[in-house]
Amino acid sequence: MPRSIWKGAISFGLVTIPVKLYSATEEKDISFRQVHPEDGGRIKYKRVCEKCGKEIPYAEIAKGYETADGRLAILEQSDFDNLPLSTTKSVEVVQFVEESEVDPTYFAKTYFMEADGPGAKPYVLLRDALRASGRAALVKVALRSRESLALIRVKDDQLLMHTMIWPDEIRDGEFAAPASDITVSDAEVKMAQTFIDALAGDFDPEEYHDSYREALEEVVTAKLAGTEVAAEEEEAPKDAEVVDLVAALRASVEAAKKRREEAAGGKSESKTGTKSESKSKKSKAS
Repeated sequence: MPRSIWKGAISFGLVTIPVKLYSATEEKDISFRQVHPEDGGRIKYKRVCEKCGKEIPYAEIAKGYETADGRLAILEQSDFDNLPLSTTKSVEVVQFVEESEVDPTYFAKTYFMEADGPGAKPYVLLRDALRASGRAALVKVALRSRESLALIRVKDDQLLMHTMIWPDEIRDGEFAAPASDITVSDAEVKMAQTFIDALAGDFDPEEYHDSYREALEEVVTAKLAGTEVAAEEEEAPKDAEVVDLVAALRASVEAAKKRREEAAGGKSESKTGTKSESKSKKSKAS
C-alpha cells in the first residue's frame, strides 16, 4: 500500500468529503550515477555557502526568495505550513465542466483519490453524480508548496484528480505552425485518411512498451557480463522532402496493412500455442 501524499477534504456544496491523495503514476526510467570512468568512483557534490565557505547539511538549508531589487526573504517550513490559503487542506470546487472542454496540454500529474474515514458515502455521492451528469469537477488545491487548478473525474469506480498548469505557464506555440500559404490537395487528404483508417483501432496501453529502456537494460546486462550487444542495422536516411505525397502515403498504407496482418498472425499463433499447452497439461493430469 503506497503512502498518501496529501490529506484534506473536498467541499461539494455543503457536503464535506474527507479524502487522501496517492500518486497514480511512477517513473520507470533507468537511473544513472555520475562516476569517474577510470576507477568507477561516484562523483559527489557538496552544498557550500558562497559567503562563509562552510558545507551545509541538507536539513539546515532554507528557502530564500530574492526580489528584483536584490532583497532576500528567508522562509521557514512554518511559513509554508501556515499559508493564509484555504486550499492547503481543502479542495475547492469552482465549476463543473465537460471533460472534452479541457485541453490535455493543461494536465500535469494524476492522483488517485481515496475516501478517508466517514467520507465513503459522500465520495460515492459525488462519483455517481459526476457520472450521471457526464461532467468533471474543476477545483483548486494546494499540493507540494504550490496551488494548482485540477480536474476531478470518474474512472471506473473511483475518482481521479489531474493537477493542471496555469494558463500563463503555457508557451505561445504559434511559431511552430506551418505558413498559411502551404496547402494540400483533396487527393492527398483522402490518401492520408486511408492511412489513418488502416491503423485505426481501440487504444490498449498493454500493447505498448518502452523499447528504449529495454535496449538500455540489455546494454547494461552485456556490460556486466563482459559481452557485446549486437548493433541494430541502420536504415538508409530518407530524403528530407517528399515530392509525391500520394505515392508515399499509398506505400505507407500497404506497409501498415502488412504489419497488421503479421501482427494478427502472431497473436493467432500465440493463442494456438497457449491452447495446445493447456491441452497437453490436461492430458498429463489425466
